[in-house]
Amino acid sequence: MHETVTAPVRPPSDAEPPPADIKPLSASAAPPSASTAPLSADAESPFPLPGGHDDRAAPRPWWRRKAGLLVQWALVLGALAAFPLYRDELPDLGAIWSAAAHADPGWLTMVVLAVAGSMGAFARLQRRLLRVGGLRMPLRRAFAITYAGNALSTTLPAGPAVSVVYTFRQFRRGGASAPLATAVILAGGVITTSAYSLVGLLALLADPHARGPALTALAVPLVLAVLLVPALRRPRARAVLTAPLRRAHRWALAHPRIAPYAERLAGVRAVLRPTRRDWAALAALALLNWVFDILALLAAANAVGIEVSPNGVALTYFAAQAAGSALPLLPGGLGAIEGSMAASLVAFGAALSPAAAAVGLYRLVSYWAVVAVGWLAWATLHEHARLGARLKSRLAAAGGLLMDGMMAFAFVTPYTTVPLHAPEARRP
Repeated sequence: MHETVTAPVRPPSDAEPPPADIKPLSASAAPPSASTAPLSADAESPFPLPGGHDDRAAPRPWWRRKAGLLVQWALVLGALAAFPLYRDELPDLGAIWSAAAHADPGWLTMVVLAVAGSMGAFARLQRRLLRVGGLRMPLRRAFAITYAGNALSTTLPAGPAVSVVYTFRQFRRGGASAPLATAVILAGGVITTSAYSLVGLLALLADPHARGPALTALAVPLVLAVLLVPALRRPRARAVLTAPLRRAHRWALAHPRIAPYAERLAGVRAVLRPTRRDWAALAALALLNWVFDILALLAAANAVGIEVSPNGVALTYFAAQAAGSALPLLPGGLGAIEGSMAASLVAFGAALSPAAAAVGLYRLVSYWAVVAVGWLAWATLHEHARLGARLKSRLAAAGGLLMDGMMAFAFVTPYTTVPLHAPEARRP
């Protein structure tokens, strides 16, 4: 993720006009930052690229640079070495196939709808942020960028970095300025991460066994907030309490490597100024992004006859996400996520073969199908000189039809009730 990457898309040129379906706001409604500025080398990335290596910094030993990778592969080799010990405990492939083949069609339909709703919520969240910054983007294009970015992130080496740069460039091609594109990516990440933490905390509070530790961990910031809020109303106390933050901010601005990132983070507030209605819509969409994904796993479990509580499924989901982040040996958390999900479902009382079947069905839709749609969306957005006109037209037609279908799936989900259009008002 920290490597220098090149997004698989033609860099936008200064003279390239935005697509015809992009409609920037009028000058009276758009902030100055929403205008399209000429693209510089720095504008090709959502974060400023360093001009070169610091010669004064001593190179780290290779074993320190590769420590994380070495630990991961050591765990994998250890698991393979212990395979003869737990081979008899693995589920029977025939039983897994039988459970998946007899899955309930109604619940499988719910899996597809929930996954489409999750992806649709995130696409609408990014589109709403662009709208707050003064740029109108058609829903189909927002869906295509979301699916394509997800495919890049979950299938390529250094996928998250490639996805960020690709999404940034697609926003730029759509008419967003470099500050606006950067702000949308940063704000979207912060909002979705906050929603993820909130849903995870609620899942812990709902579980009787985890409620005590969760309340203890939650009590500390609550007590600090109760003590600090009254103190912050007094100028002297506010100056004393915020002094460490001000010193840290000055240090960050003075640091040669951190300063460019700190400046971009500080610029988010100047570019995006959501109203209360905007905040409500963004929070709702971020929560629905995660809730729909959890509901997809719940529907997959019910499809094969596993009776597990929604809270148990939520804890299973978050445990799998943690495992995928801790052992990112393969793109998309392949292997780690499936194993963690199956083990968690078994811990909640499911038999091993149905649990493996439920995880397989869920990942078939939420990972493999979404990746396939994402690469097709990438092909429709990608303008490659070696692609023939007939092939490009066919890809565009197929991609447009598929995006319309995914949008239709998303429209039947409850988040369509979220207010998505703010009134035309002049923003400062």
